[in-house]
Amino acid sequence: MNDTPHDPDHDEFDALNGIDPADEADAEAGLNADPAHTGVGMDNLDAIIDERDQWKDRALRAVAEVENIKRRAETQNNDARAYAIQRFARDLLGVADNLERALQAAPKDADGAAAGLVTGLELTQKSLLSAFASNNLVRVAPEAGEAFDPHLHQAMMEQPSDTVAGGAVIQTLQAGYALFGRTVRPAMVVVAAKGSGPAPGTSASEAAHAYEASANPTGGAHDSKA
Repeated sequence: MNDTPHDPDHDEFDALNGIDPADEADAEAGLNADPAHTGVGMDNLDAIIDERDQWKDRALRAVAEVENIKRRAETQNNDARAYAIQRFARDLLGVADNLERALQAAPKDADGAAAGLVTGLELTQKSLLSAFASNNLVRVAPEAGEAFDPHLHQAMMEQPSDTVAGGAVIQTLQAGYALFGRTVRPAMVVVAAKGSGPAPGTSASEAAHAYEASANPTGGAHDSKA
Protein backbone atom coordinates (compact mmCIF):
# COMPACT_ATOMS: atom_id res chain seq x y z
CA MET A 1 0.00 0.00 0.00
CA ASN A 2 1.36 3.42 -0.98
CA ASP A 3 0.99 6.02 1.79
CA THR A 4 2.18 8.90 -0.44
CA PRO A 5 -0.66 11.44 -0.86
CA HIS A 6 -1.99 11.72 -4.33
CA ASP A 7 -0.98 14.97 -6.05
CA PRO A 8 -3.30 16.06 -8.90
CA ASP A 9 -0.75 18.58 -10.13
CA HIS A 10 1.84 15.79 -10.42
CA ASP A 11 -0.52 13.68 -12.52
CA GLU A 12 -1.13 16.63 -14.80
CA PHE A 13 2.64 17.13 -15.23
CA ASP A 14 3.11 13.45 -16.15
CA ALA A 15 0.28 13.59 -18.65
CA LEU A 16 1.77 16.65 -20.36
CA ASN A 17 5.18 14.98 -20.65
CA GLY A 18 3.92 11.57 -21.82
CA ILE A 19 4.94 9.71 -18.68
CA ASP A 20 3.00 6.56 -17.88
CA PRO A 21 2.07 6.47 -14.20
CA ALA A 22 2.58 2.66 -14.25
CA ASP A 23 6.17 3.08 -15.45
CA GLU A 24 6.81 5.68 -12.84
CA ALA A 25 5.49 3.33 -10.18
CA ASP A 26 7.78 0.55 -11.42
CA ALA A 27 10.75 2.90 -11.34
CA GLU A 28 10.00 3.84 -7.75
CA ALA A 29 9.75 0.13 -6.87
CA GLY A 30 13.10 -0.66 -8.53
CA LEU A 31 11.60 -2.72 -11.33
CA ASN A 32 13.41 -0.72 -14.01
CA ALA A 33 16.56 -2.74 -13.21
CA ASP A 34 15.27 -5.14 -15.86
CA PRO A 35 16.97 -4.26 -19.19
CA ALA A 36 13.58 -4.70 -20.87
CA HIS A 37 12.32 -1.57 -19.11
CA THR A 38 15.06 0.79 -20.31
CA GLY A 39 17.91 1.03 -22.80
CA VAL A 40 20.33 2.18 -20.08
CA GLY A 41 20.26 -1.25 -18.42
CA MET A 42 21.20 -3.01 -21.68
CA ASP A 43 24.18 -0.69 -22.15
CA ASN A 44 25.34 -1.49 -18.63
CA LEU A 45 25.00 -5.22 -19.37
CA ASP A 46 27.18 -4.89 -22.48
CA ALA A 47 29.79 -3.03 -20.47
CA ILE A 48 29.78 -5.72 -17.80
CA ILE A 49 30.19 -8.46 -20.45
CA ASP A 50 33.10 -6.57 -22.01
CA GLU A 51 34.76 -6.16 -18.63
CA ARG A 52 34.24 -9.84 -17.87
CA ASP A 53 35.88 -10.81 -21.17
CA GLN A 54 38.81 -8.52 -20.43
CA TRP A 55 39.40 -10.07 -17.01
CA LYS A 56 39.04 -13.56 -18.48
CA ASP A 57 41.65 -12.73 -21.12
CA ARG A 58 43.97 -11.33 -18.43
CA ALA A 59 43.52 -14.47 -16.33
CA LEU A 60 44.33 -16.75 -19.29
CA ARG A 61 47.41 -14.69 -20.12
CA ALA A 62 48.55 -14.83 -16.49
CA VAL A 63 48.17 -18.63 -16.41
CA ALA A 64 50.11 -18.96 -19.66
CA GLU A 65 52.87 -16.72 -18.32
CA VAL A 66 53.14 -18.80 -15.15
CA GLU A 67 53.46 -21.96 -17.23
CA ASN A 68 56.18 -20.34 -19.34
CA ILE A 69 58.05 -19.29 -16.20
CA LYS A 70 57.83 -22.84 -14.82
CA ARG A 71 59.16 -24.30 -18.08
CA ARG A 72 62.00 -21.79 -18.23
CA ALA A 73 62.93 -22.49 -14.61
CA GLU A 74 62.90 -26.24 -15.24
CA THR A 75 65.08 -25.82 -18.34
CA GLN A 76 67.53 -23.64 -16.44
CA ASN A 77 67.72 -26.15 -13.60
CA ASN A 78 68.35 -29.00 -16.05
CA ASP A 79 71.03 -26.95 -17.79
CA ALA A 80 72.70 -26.20 -14.47
CA ARG A 81 72.69 -29.87 -13.47
CA ALA A 82 73.94 -30.93 -16.90
CA TYR A 83 76.73 -28.36 -16.79
CA ALA A 84 77.86 -29.56 -13.37
CA ILE A 85 77.83 -33.21 -14.49
CA GLN A 86 79.49 -32.30 -17.78
CA ARG A 87 82.58 -30.88 -16.08
CA PHE A 88 82.87 -33.99 -13.92
CA ALA A 89 82.27 -36.25 -16.93
CA ARG A 90 85.08 -34.62 -18.91
CA ASP A 91 87.47 -35.40 -16.06
CA LEU A 92 86.46 -39.05 -16.16
CA LEU A 93 86.80 -39.42 -19.92
CA GLY A 94 90.55 -39.57 -19.55
CA VAL A 95 90.16 -42.56 -17.22
CA ALA A 96 87.92 -44.30 -19.77
CA ASP A 97 90.46 -43.60 -22.54
CA ASN A 98 93.34 -45.04 -20.49
CA LEU A 99 91.34 -48.18 -19.78
CA GLU A 100 90.60 -48.51 -23.49
CA ARG A 101 94.27 -48.17 -24.42
CA ALA A 102 95.28 -50.69 -21.74
CA LEU A 103 92.82 -53.24 -23.11
CA GLN A 104 94.03 -52.66 -26.67
CA ALA A 105 97.63 -53.21 -25.60
CA ALA A 106 96.83 -56.29 -23.51
CA PRO A 107 97.78 -59.65 -25.08
CA LYS A 108 94.79 -61.48 -26.52
CA ASP A 109 96.12 -64.91 -25.57
CA ALA A 110 97.16 -64.07 -22.02
CA ASP A 111 96.94 -66.74 -19.35
CA GLY A 112 97.54 -67.03 -15.64
CA ALA A 113 98.06 -63.71 -13.81
CA ALA A 114 98.06 -61.73 -17.06
CA ALA A 115 94.66 -63.14 -18.00
CA GLY A 116 93.28 -62.14 -14.60
CA LEU A 117 94.63 -58.61 -15.09
CA VAL A 118 92.97 -58.35 -18.49
CA THR A 119 89.70 -59.62 -17.05
CA GLY A 120 89.93 -57.06 -14.27
CA LEU A 121 90.46 -54.25 -16.78
CA GLU A 122 87.47 -55.40 -18.81
CA LEU A 123 85.24 -55.52 -15.73
CA THR A 124 86.45 -52.07 -14.65
CA GLN A 125 85.71 -50.65 -18.08
CA LYS A 126 82.26 -52.26 -18.10
CA SER A 127 81.48 -50.84 -14.66
CA LEU A 128 82.67 -47.36 -15.67
CA LEU A 129 80.59 -47.35 -18.86
CA SER A 130 77.58 -48.57 -16.89
CA ALA A 131 78.01 -45.66 -14.47
CA PHE A 132 78.24 -43.30 -17.45
CA ALA A 133 75.04 -44.71 -18.96
CA SER A 134 73.11 -44.46 -15.69
CA ASN A 135 73.93 -40.74 -15.66
CA ASN A 136 72.95 -40.26 -19.32
CA LEU A 137 76.57 -40.06 -20.51
CA VAL A 138 76.43 -42.14 -23.68
CA ARG A 139 79.45 -43.49 -25.55
CA VAL A 140 79.56 -42.55 -29.25
CA ALA A 141 81.65 -44.90 -31.42
CA PRO A 142 80.14 -45.28 -34.93
CA GLU A 143 80.72 -48.51 -36.79
CA ALA A 144 82.10 -48.60 -40.32
CA GLY A 145 79.43 -47.58 -42.80
CA GLU A 146 77.38 -45.46 -40.39
CA ALA A 147 76.35 -42.01 -41.59
CA PHE A 148 78.54 -39.13 -40.49
CA ASP A 149 76.81 -36.89 -37.94
CA PRO A 150 78.47 -33.48 -37.58
CA HIS A 151 76.80 -33.02 -34.19
CA LEU A 152 78.41 -36.15 -32.74
CA HIS A 153 81.41 -36.86 -34.97
CA GLN A 154 84.56 -34.98 -35.88
CA ALA A 155 86.21 -35.88 -39.19
CA MET A 156 89.95 -36.17 -38.63
CA MET A 157 90.72 -37.22 -42.19
CA GLU A 158 89.07 -38.21 -45.44
CA GLN A 159 90.19 -41.08 -47.61
CA PRO A 160 88.79 -43.16 -50.48
CA SER A 161 87.21 -46.49 -49.68
CA ASP A 162 86.11 -49.47 -51.76
CA THR A 163 83.73 -50.67 -49.06
CA VAL A 164 82.09 -47.59 -47.51
CA ALA A 165 79.93 -45.08 -49.35
CA GLY A 166 81.17 -41.53 -49.65
CA GLY A 167 80.44 -39.40 -46.59
CA ALA A 168 80.06 -42.40 -44.26
CA VAL A 169 82.36 -43.33 -41.39
CA ILE A 170 85.24 -45.66 -42.24
CA GLN A 171 86.88 -45.92 -38.82
CA THR A 172 86.56 -44.50 -35.30
CA LEU A 173 89.88 -43.24 -34.01
CA GLN A 174 88.60 -42.17 -30.60
CA ALA A 175 85.19 -42.67 -29.04
CA GLY A 176 83.11 -39.63 -28.17
CA TYR A 177 80.50 -39.04 -25.49
CA ALA A 178 77.16 -37.24 -25.32
CA LEU A 179 75.40 -36.05 -22.15
CA PHE A 180 71.62 -35.49 -22.22
CA GLY A 181 71.84 -35.32 -26.01
CA ARG A 182 74.64 -32.74 -25.91
CA THR A 183 78.07 -33.57 -27.20
CA VAL A 184 80.66 -33.61 -24.44
CA ARG A 185 83.36 -34.83 -26.81
CA PRO A 186 82.84 -35.70 -30.48
CA ALA A 187 83.97 -39.04 -31.78
CA MET A 188 87.10 -38.68 -33.93
CA VAL A 189 86.50 -40.57 -37.16
CA VAL A 190 87.84 -41.21 -40.63
CA VAL A 191 85.32 -40.39 -43.35
CA ALA A 192 85.05 -41.93 -46.81
CA ALA A 193 85.85 -39.50 -49.61
CA LYS A 194 83.27 -38.50 -52.19
CA GLY A 195 82.79 -41.18 -54.81
CA SER A 196 83.77 -44.03 -52.50
CA GLY A 197 81.79 -47.23 -52.27
CA PRO A 198 81.76 -50.87 -53.34
CA ALA A 199 82.37 -51.54 -57.00
CA PRO A 200 79.27 -52.55 -58.99
CA GLY A 201 78.54 -56.25 -58.57
CA THR A 202 80.44 -56.58 -55.27
CA SER A 203 78.49 -58.47 -52.62
CA ALA A 204 78.16 -57.26 -49.02
CA SER A 205 80.31 -60.11 -47.68
CA GLU A 206 83.07 -59.38 -50.19
CA ALA A 207 82.99 -55.71 -49.28
CA ALA A 208 83.21 -56.51 -45.56
CA HIS A 209 86.17 -58.84 -46.16
CA ALA A 210 87.91 -56.18 -48.22
CA TYR A 211 87.37 -53.62 -45.45
CA GLU A 212 88.86 -55.88 -42.77
CA ALA A 213 91.90 -56.58 -44.93
CA SER A 214 92.47 -52.89 -45.70
CA ALA A 215 91.91 -51.78 -42.10
CA ASN A 216 94.35 -54.34 -40.67
CA PRO A 217 96.94 -55.71 -43.12
CA THR A 218 98.00 -58.38 -40.62
CA GLY A 219 94.65 -60.04 -41.10
CA GLY A 220 93.14 -59.22 -37.68
CA ALA A 221 89.80 -57.47 -37.46
CA HIS A 222 89.89 -53.79 -36.54
CA ASP A 223 88.19 -52.66 -33.34
CA SER A 224 86.12 -49.69 -34.46
CA LYS A 225 85.39 -48.74 -30.84
CA ALA A 226 88.97 -47.73 -30.16
